[in-house]
Amino acid sequence: MTVPQIDLETADLLSDAAVADPYPLLAALREQDPVHWSAKYRSWFITRYDDVAGALRDERFSSDRISPYRRAKLENPETDPGLRAAFGVLEDWMVFKDQPDHKRLRRLLSRAFTPRAVAEMTPRVDEIAEELLRDVREHHDGSGTLDLIGDYAYPLTASVIADMLGVPREDRGRFKDWSDQITGLVFGGMGDSSRHAVGAQGMAELTAYLSELIRAHEQHPADDLISAMISARDADDALSHDEVIATGVLLLFAGHETTTNLIGSALLALMQHPDQRHALEARPELLPGAVEEALRFDGPAKTVARVMGDDVELRGRRLRRGERVFLSPSAANRDPEVFDDPDTFDIGREKSAQLGFGVGMHYCLGAPLARLEASVAIPRAFQRLPGLRETGERLEWHPVLLSRGMRRFPARFDAR
Repeated sequence: MTVPQIDLETADLLSDAAVADPYPLLAALREQDPVHWSAKYRSWFITRYDDVAGALRDERFSSDRISPYRRAKLENPETDPGLRAAFGVLEDWMVFKDQPDHKRLRRLLSRAFTPRAVAEMTPRVDEIAEELLRDVREHHDGSGTLDLIGDYAYPLTASVIADMLGVPREDRGRFKDWSDQITGLVFGGMGDSSRHAVGAQGMAELTAYLSELIRAHEQHPADDLISAMISARDADDALSHDEVIATGVLLLFAGHETTTNLIGSALLALMQHPDQRHALEARPELLPGAVEEALRFDGPAKTVARVMGDDVELRGRRLRRGERVFLSPSAANRDPEVFDDPDTFDIGREKSAQLGFGVGMHYCLGAPLARLEASVAIPRAFQRLPGLRETGERLEWHPVLLSRGMRRFPARFDAR
């Protein structure tokens, strides 16, 4: 990619052009102003690989961005109690904790989220993928069209995490609405004045549902994540009832949102690069590399939000305590100082130090599950839907700063 000359003072990652394709703007930021202050967002944007990776490991770049917001914005007694309660749940999410709280919650949760438990999900993931693709083949309207997000990627990932948590199958349809409502609280939605009220309502309904489910599991334990979280113990420590609820919300939300986006973007990249798709079909052993390359090339983590816990000097700029920072894995993952020919999608890359799952203490706990689901979902779609391709319709991407994913992915296959 030839790095475009862009007026960075007026550049906006939420413009229509940047939502559809953020990489020209991210490249301009990375080359022209890698530690950039945005007056529009009153935040720093950091885009070079070494800086992003270093900040993700640096505890001065605090993950606790919920508590300061709650104290500054929600302490007013006139604030909607439902909104305060919603942010109280977010405040208990492990991903918004610094040490020592993060280490404590991660240690307790990791005992319920073991590699063995993930590996044992492989037959179930494969079964769900086959069921969904069979439904697509049997119930299409004759045109061979489908939405790869709504008909495949989302229900697959949502079903997997619901299975792991022990959510009854008949209740799973409700989680998409709740998740969509909560998205506005977690990822933001500039210009959406209703997102707080909608998010608070969704959070209230979801936490009430999970509270009842946890009580049922306390009386009748099962072989699932909710029971494992309830019984998690480390010396005299345990997850509190509120922490189990908050972690359940986190897993249901993060357990499908990121992986849905990964599967969608990976399928899109393979469709748009038929040489790579044919290489994968000819050499299935390239599949792990294809998943890593999808994470690097167009992964679901566009930016990661942090709040400065202390003053830091970086490339001649002073980032002051309390200021917000957006670290961009999407920009870092195309840094030519680290990756050869970074704007080329190449599933045969010899190494991929991509930052899609983060690094350091906040490395994604669900990364093995996401890799498993993508490794099943991607080849299955091409195998079971012959001639799978784009329809040519304009793709709609979620207009948010933090994540990168499609609202819908219209596709077509050879129905006969």
